[in-house]
Amino acid sequence: MSHADVQDYYGKVLQGSEDLKTNACCSPDDLSAELKSALSNVHDEVLSRYYGCGLIAPDVLEGARILDLGSGSGRDVYALAQFVGEDGFVVGVDMTEEQLVVARRHQDWHSERFGYAQSNVAFHQGYIEKLDELPLEDASFDVIVSNCVLNLAMDKPAVLREAYRLLKPGGEMYFSDVYADRRVPEALRADPVLYGECLSGALYWNDFEYMARAAGFADPRLVTHRALTVENLELEAKVAPIKFISATYRLFKLDLEPECEDYGQAVIYKGTVPGAPHEFVLDGGHVIETGRVFPVCGNTFKMLADTRFAPHFEFIGDFSTHYGIFAGCGGTSPFDTLTDSGAPAASGGCC
Repeated sequence: MSHADVQDYYGKVLQGSEDLKTNACCSPDDLSAELKSALSNVHDEVLSRYYGCGLIAPDVLEGARILDLGSGSGRDVYALAQFVGEDGFVVGVDMTEEQLVVARRHQDWHSERFGYAQSNVAFHQGYIEKLDELPLEDASFDVIVSNCVLNLAMDKPAVLREAYRLLKPGGEMYFSDVYADRRVPEALRADPVLYGECLSGALYWNDFEYMARAAGFADPRLVTHRALTVENLELEAKVAPIKFISATYRLFKLDLEPECEDYGQAVIYKGTVPGAPHEFVLDGGHVIETGRVFPVCGNTFKMLADTRFAPHFEFIGDFSTHYGIFAGCGGTSPFDTLTDSGAPAASGGCC
């Protein structure tokens, strides 16, 4: 596969979301009321050329500077432009000219629709693996989003390295993509339809987490996920028995530890994030109720204290005393498997 193959599929083969052959690039129906409202203000032509998946709008975006990797026709850019407000800015990057023509054609229409004095978005044509070739400054974005695009990239580690470079300290990459439960064979990766449908370019989830850590994102957090059903008998037969998952991850540019360590810390959510009065969802394992003292590991403490979320929390404790691994995140000591005699417990496998 090559960039030209993907450009041809998204620029010429697909003329609308109804041309997709699977549901891999389709959003679930449970979008928030705020996101549904924002999408109602997006031009019909932009919506019709949308091929994304999952969720792309984290909390607390007012005034933020956001980069959308693989922005396509601009649907997510124009939705996010409403969340950042007139003082924020959203930049979209895409390699497909036909998609960018649609996005740029409605730039003034959207600024008028939002009631802004001028547009708060910009679009660049380029490859998300080569963001250093675009006029984007180091550490200049609060948030980077991407919607079902990383699987289409030819050099996925390069995308993650570039995202890390462009984020401000404390910034985050928040994105949805398709993952596989095992490594996809090379023969399937060469199939232009399977690749264009976001299947055969999908990373094995464990390879993704390794790549993320290698790029500098020490503690990848899974926010939400759902199983994908191909719903195309011919393509389903080709990829069987591989299973695919649509998942949303968040990666923070912070000085984090490889494991969740216990420093006796806790946080209290104030209930002040717009649209989240009762609980704040950091990730699938951290749903923090308003007013409740919530014990956290050192990494989670930093994800809340050293980011844009800090004003919405009270913080208890510091890093002065270490108590070992943080069991609340499922961590265990390798010595927990020892018997009372000190010998390793019997095991039926290598792990």
